[in-house]
Amino acid sequence: MKQDFLKYQAQTSPYPIAMEVSHAKGSYIYDTEGKAHLDFVAGVSACSLGHCHPKIIEAIQQQANTYMHVMVYGEYVQKPAVTYTKLLASLLPNTLQTTYLVNSGTEAIEGAMKLARRFTGRSEIIAAHNAYHGNTMGSLSLMDYAERQKPFRPLIPNISFIRFNQEDDLKRITTKTAAVVLETIQGGAGFILPQNKYLQKVRNRCTEVGALLILDEIQPGFGRTGTLFAFEQFHCVPDILVMGKGMAAGLPVGAFTASNELMSSLSNNPKLGHITTFGGNPVIAAACLATLKIITEGTLISQTLVKEAFFRELLQHKLIKEVRGKGLMLALLMPDSEIAHQLVVESKKEGLILFYLLFESKAVRISPPLNISKSEIKKGCQIILKVLDRLTS
Repeated sequence: MKQDFLKYQAQTSPYPIAMEVSHAKGSYIYDTEGKAHLDFVAGVSACSLGHCHPKIIEAIQQQANTYMHVMVYGEYVQKPAVTYTKLLASLLPNTLQTTYLVNSGTEAIEGAMKLARRFTGRSEIIAAHNAYHGNTMGSLSLMDYAERQKPFRPLIPNISFIRFNQEDDLKRITTKTAAVVLETIQGGAGFILPQNKYLQKVRNRCTEVGALLILDEIQPGFGRTGTLFAFEQFHCVPDILVMGKGMAAGLPVGAFTASNELMSSLSNNPKLGHITTFGGNPVIAAACLATLKIITEGTLISQTLVKEAFFRELLQHKLIKEVRGKGLMLALLMPDSEIAHQLVVESKKEGLILFYLLFESKAVRISPPLNISKSEIKKGCQIILKVLDRLTS
């Protein structure tokens, strides 16, 4: 199977992990040799309720037995998508009421960029240095990482960059700017939180010059940082909210939400301003609905902060220079990239799944399922400390 994987399935790196998966349940992934791996990554924040949550499986099976794909997005009234977007709207500020369901976070970014240009009539889009919004051509254009961009140029024009958390750069947002696109918490850069009311200052500047603010909550959204969306903690409501990853507990989905006035501009001049065949797929929408209900009707969101504190209490080691992030979106900063790499590799041998961040090579990701237990957290942290002790000897 591994040989076929390498031969017939396109690879994203020369050295994939290539673990052969047998099955997954709760906070564990099992390989074909029967070994259990405690999952501290959750599909890079996508499996927000762990693996094979019974209520998610039930929702998927029930909808699959009713109907699956019936028509391209936006033509037929399909109950799962309508019910889901209505519930989502009830949990968001009044200016974020209309949701466009798509297939991934990066497609949601593409749609948000198109919406901003269409609505404002402007072309300039401003993003942040060290941002990561996906890998399609539009999303890649928002990344100022020459090594990743160079092979695919020319990219989308009229993109410029500001430094995250640097107020002095906000003067570059002008009446020529269609939108500013920011991650509420910078992910690939090392889980960097906004400081000194930075997002509020960006919000004020955008309002002042008539630019739209797009916040990318693909990683921190859906309860991962202690509120349903991280922007709630920073008192900054975007014009367009982008989401993905954890919204369907592991199925492929994304969305962008705006006011009805903004969103309606995609329906005319030209009509079909953004179209997608499988966006709003009823099976995936059913999974989204079940996920959102589970996350918001219990104590999982508030528990993320309790679990964050438990992680911070346990992860005390001389090789851990800093624990960045919020809630269950955490990054361990190692002294150098080699120690970070060894921590991931050696922890895997011990039955713990960790992973890297895109730009910060000294960081190791911890983004487990929201419903991970304290005993599982303790078990995983003990493995981390055991590996770090070995690396110091």
